[in-house]
Amino acid sequence: MSFSAIVIDKGDAGQTVAIQQVDEAQLPEGDVTIDVEYSTLNYKDGLAITGSSPVVRKFPMVPGIDLVGTVRESSNGEYKAGDKVVLNGWGVGEGHWGGLSQVARLKGEWLIPLPAAFSPKQAVSIGTAGYTAALCVDALVNFGVTPDQGEILVTGATGGVGSVAIALLKKAGFTVAASSGKASEHEYLTKLGATTIIDRAELSEKGKPLQKERWAGVVDSVGSFTLANAVAQTKYRGAVAACGLAQGADFPATVMPFILRGVSLLGIDSVNAPKAPRLAAWDRLAKDLDASALELIAATEIGLSDAIQAGADILAGTVRGRIVVDVNR
Repeated sequence: MSFSAIVIDKGDAGQTVAIQQVDEAQLPEGDVTIDVEYSTLNYKDGLAITGSSPVVRKFPMVPGIDLVGTVRESSNGEYKAGDKVVLNGWGVGEGHWGGLSQVARLKGEWLIPLPAAFSPKQAVSIGTAGYTAALCVDALVNFGVTPDQGEILVTGATGGVGSVAIALLKKAGFTVAASSGKASEHEYLTKLGATTIIDRAELSEKGKPLQKERWAGVVDSVGSFTLANAVAQTKYRGAVAACGLAQGADFPATVMPFILRGVSLLGIDSVNAPKAPRLAAWDRLAKDLDASALELIAATEIGLSDAIQAGADILAGTVRGRIVVDVNR
């Protein structure tokens, strides 16, 4: 049996990306075979598809770090044929074939059951970006940041992580400031729950090691100077949850905020997070991400044939919210 998938390969002439017909015998090892319904596109998928960063660790590779689908076959005791499952991360789409395909074979330990609160399309709309946002909010709350301590800054606010983080923080009672370079999206950010909107240019250039204290906490998906300035503006004993590198992987900062203000930098890894925090994050999403916010965020659905161009669009910064990929059209 063959099926359609986006396949990334690399030869002497460089990287190629195309939709191909793949034989099921070519699927990688795993104890659960899934008929994929939806995948999605994240920043990391954009890097893989365009080859802008070496996130793909072996070739050929099927990208797609998220998927939702139905179990066709399983030798894993936790799952049986007919179960609806969600996959986020675990190096899928980098070192193991991923979700931009009509069929996937994965390790059962990487999966979680589809939460009852969400349809397959809703769950993949949330995807790794939304799940990462929930991990960030959980990290700030578990650290002890409370709404009465002041505003929470969300950088990269119109992206998938930022959009979901704003909605979750608002629902949890926080006042949210959104950083964005897109003046046309102010209404969108306000509807999600942002009270204040700042131009990302305020954060994206080199700043002083210590700046005026503004934020009780930060959710940052941007990195580089943006993260350094956010840390420099965080209040005494505040916390910054860092989960991304849209501006860059560098961190051009000093230790001053950490040793003079007691600021804590909380690293958020969504790829290899254990099952307990994964389930806790999805519980927060089920509880606090209401349908109206999800409808705002999940604005675009495309077919598999459009996903290659959409990967480039994400890196160009022209995408708002999330992109859902119906792999069967």
